[in-house]
Amino acid sequence: MNGSLDLLLIPVLPFAGFLLNGLLGRGLPKWLVGTIALLAPLASFAVVLRAALAVWGIGSTTPALPYVETCPIPWIDTGTLHIDFSFVLDQLSLVMLLIVTGVGFLIHIYSVGYMGEEEGYWRFFAYLNLFLFFMTVLVLGGNALLMFVGWEGVGLASYLLIGFWLHKKSAADAGYKAFIVNRIGDFGFLIGLFLLLANFGTLTFAEIASKLEANPGWQGGALTAIALCLLVGAAGKSAQLPLYVWLPDAMEGPTPVSALIHAATMVTAGVYMIVRTHFLFDRSPFALAVVAIVGAATALFAATIGLVQTDIKRVLAYSTVSQLGYMFLGCGVAAYSAAIFHLVTHAFFKALLFLSAGSVIHAMGGEQDMRKMGGLRKSLPVTFWCMTAAVLAIGGFFPFAGFFSKDAILYAAFLHGTGGKVLWFVGFVTALLTSFYMFRLWYLTFLGEPRSEAPHHHATPASMWSVCVILALLSIFGGWIGFGDGLGRLGAFLSPVTGIRAAETGAGNLELYLSIAAVAMAALGWWIADRLYRQRPQRPAELAASLVGPYRVLSNKYYVDEFYRATFVKPLMGISTYVLDWMVDKALLGGGVWVLAGIAKFFGAILQRWQSGNLRSYAGWLAAGAAAVLLFILLPWSSLLATWFGIHLNWGGH
Repeated sequence: MNGSLDLLLIPVLPFAGFLLNGLLGRGLPKWLVGTIALLAPLASFAVVLRAALAVWGIGSTTPALPYVETCPIPWIDTGTLHIDFSFVLDQLSLVMLLIVTGVGFLIHIYSVGYMGEEEGYWRFFAYLNLFLFFMTVLVLGGNALLMFVGWEGVGLASYLLIGFWLHKKSAADAGYKAFIVNRIGDFGFLIGLFLLLANFGTLTFAEIASKLEANPGWQGGALTAIALCLLVGAAGKSAQLPLYVWLPDAMEGPTPVSALIHAATMVTAGVYMIVRTHFLFDRSPFALAVVAIVGAATALFAATIGLVQTDIKRVLAYSTVSQLGYMFLGCGVAAYSAAIFHLVTHAFFKALLFLSAGSVIHAMGGEQDMRKMGGLRKSLPVTFWCMTAAVLAIGGFFPFAGFFSKDAILYAAFLHGTGGKVLWFVGFVTALLTSFYMFRLWYLTFLGEPRSEAPHHHATPASMWSVCVILALLSIFGGWIGFGDGLGRLGAFLSPVTGIRAAETGAGNLELYLSIAAVAMAALGWWIADRLYRQRPQRPAELAASLVGPYRVLSNKYYVDEFYRATFVKPLMGISTYVLDWMVDKALLGGGVWVLAGIAKFFGAILQRWQSGNLRSYAGWLAAGAAAVLLFILLPWSSLLATWFGIHLNWGGH
């Protein structure tokens, strides 16, 4: 190595913030709690930025990548299994860390203003720092087991944050749902780890990759099984079909939590994991095809639900599920750099969307129903323009960030054979739907006349709107890092890890024509939204009344939750109630207690007769006992009985 980096500090600093606020925060003033909570991710981001500058040759040292820091004491060392506690910094993890710590720090700043009046202020920031700690562990982990520790940790932290408002049953239920659904996906991940151990004898990513390079003919079979198990884990964490149902309900948590989970951290973990283990997926065309189909289907499925949602945060939640589908589509067509590119730009505009929505909710006194908003452009001008930038970015309009990354994925899909063109068409239609429902949100929230009877236009603190301005600039200009052949500078930087595929390099006019078509679809979506929600605002209600069936299906989210509840939840609850409540609790435990109680009661009644407190009764019992002993000794069979017990009675002895 040519330089030294303190990778351990990146997760340790947020963990220190968690410990300080978690243990001492209840007794600290709010300004000190906020200071601790902000300094922890800021310091972590500073360490990451220093590492990035060193990697880019800015500074006195230039460490070679991948850069590995390993604990001198083995983590697990038994038999043939050797696993180190090691952190690895390479091009992929560096990009992820910049997003996680950078955008995460901005969300921390925003939270200071948004959560300023909440009880449990210290607890909220302790959880927020804990979340960042586990996410950085996940990204830095040099082996699958350490990644799994961070993977489980963000699941725990998300459960705590989603259910932060303990007094709200809906928030507590949403936390349970997120935790349980993620455990289903995590079970698949865990099976994948066991299969990796069985087939490679190690969980270290570099060792697995080197063993595959040494066996170029190893295709499919066990590798397909491993890849599919990892896909189950990724689908749970990144909310893909059929395990997406937890993410919309996670909106019950505070808005900064929604931004943190959706934009830069937890939900992108599945995409990151697939890219990190792409050497496994590359050996299984079937697994890659499944990833692409799941991604395309999820993108379209979630976009259709977003068309009719009325809660501003739920619209954004389904847009997250849909955009993650694009990332999975990119992975499925082996355009890994394009998927990470969209992950980066999505972090910018999705954080901005949620934080702008948070400003609207804050101004409206907690109201989230878009039907009760309208006319907020004048009272919230900064939020309006920030939201406009985010809507144009997610809609895929040139030159905003989403245009470059989404088109890179669609172009890669188009070049991926006949099946790829079908996938491209699904993504193409999804772009139209995305533009429509986002401009629907824009019109309902900011334009027209106010529809609330008693609007609450609270002032937005500087800590909130200043963060939105920074993210707006990133949403406008951030896409240029991927402009050019091979995704520009970003693609060239990631290529040592992800490689550059033919589908990610420019092809002249074809790429230009596809980009023009995608922008045209986005413009069509805007035009339809304008016709329905600005020019003829009564028309949406008329359409809903004339299309009752389809509208009801979409507004009820295809009844997937109801299907899961009827098919899985209720039967499992019924079985657990019968087995645990009746058989175990009532029959086994309750019956055993009843028998023991009966025995105790029987002997207690006898002892009660003995312990009457009457001297004459005691004398009678004493005489009866003495007579019984004499009778036992005098009877002829007493010696036999005594011998049976191993006791010799010497009647003639002294």
